[in-house]
Amino acid sequence: MTGQQRGQATMGRGAALLPSLDYGVIFAASALLGLGLVMVASATLHRIGDAPFFFFNRHLIALSIGLVSAVGVFFIPVKYWQKSGAMLFILGLLLLLLVLVPGLGREANGATRWIPLGPFNLQSSEFMKLFMVVYLAGYLVRRQEEVASSIWGVMKPMILLLLASGLIMLQPDFGTTAVLLVTAMGMLFIGGVPLWQFGILAGLAGSVMAGLVFFSSYRLQRVTTFLDPWADVEGSGYQLAQALIAFGRGEWLGVGLGSGIQKQFYLPEAHTDFLMAVVGEELGLAGTLAVILLFAFIVSRAFSMAARAERGGCRFASYVAQGLGLWLGMQAFINIGVNVGLLPTKGLTLPLMSYGGNSIIVACIIVAMLVRIDYENSAGFPLENGG
Repeated sequence: MTGQQRGQATMGRGAALLPSLDYGVIFAASALLGLGLVMVASATLHRIGDAPFFFFNRHLIALSIGLVSAVGVFFIPVKYWQKSGAMLFILGLLLLLLVLVPGLGREANGATRWIPLGPFNLQSSEFMKLFMVVYLAGYLVRRQEEVASSIWGVMKPMILLLLASGLIMLQPDFGTTAVLLVTAMGMLFIGGVPLWQFGILAGLAGSVMAGLVFFSSYRLQRVTTFLDPWADVEGSGYQLAQALIAFGRGEWLGVGLGSGIQKQFYLPEAHTDFLMAVVGEELGLAGTLAVILLFAFIVSRAFSMAARAERGGCRFASYVAQGLGLWLGMQAFINIGVNVGLLPTKGLTLPLMSYGGNSIIVACIIVAMLVRIDYENSAGFPLENGG
């Protein structure tokens, strides 16, 4: 055997030792997590005080918990998620109710969204989005014929979703409600809801959301401000105006990592809702496009996994992958759209990047579930197709 043949044989044995995972998704998610950690540090280390590393350390802890959770979730077979969908949805509803219990839920900035658990604050609405995807995927498998032929088959899950959305709106959290409903309706449409029924549901949902905006003064102000942030640049248009200035300063390649000015004196919530503006200022258009492309790659891979699972006979895994892809893509689109002035201001984090323990942990779990689905597809696991 020649040296070249021995080398090829060694490489072949090494490749065989590696599990069949979607390393592209793992790399893209790791790149976003790593960049998010760096940008959170850049957005917060300048703060004057006794603990300049406060946000960085908490973000690092959340990231560590998220990675450990992702490893654990990866080892859970898809069939167990399918069996647990209804129980998880009920658990999510109970957690949403606990937030609203006087004296139990923690309030911040006029919203009650967290359950204190020692040093950690549980944001139940983040986990509710995950539980909703799992539950609805199982429902579409069990009731696919009913969903495709009967309006009652569509209304049953919608009643539960409206209940969850109502509890989230009582916090209040309009942005999470919008993501939850859009993701659920997208899954129903993919699951075979007739076009005319979907059109009616979309119209009703749109009317309700518009009514919530119109009859709420601060939400209506956000919409009018979004249309012309420069009309009140020192008041309601301040956040968006400063974000646009940050993108303008970044130009093509940015002012340099850590050299941004907007995060220091002008841009509020630079480490959470407006982290993308910090990316735009310090890394420029190149960095902004890189983030968008990484999200686009993960979402496209999620739909590829879904198609492969469908061909392999596992509709549950297919619906879960589609739901997770819709959710991740929708939330990233809304956050980036808000930052660049395409959408009104919402209190939504940028998945995998923004500061926020619950958001980071759940995003890591999403990636682990997608990788698990692809792993079972590749390994030829006996996937369940029934209810």
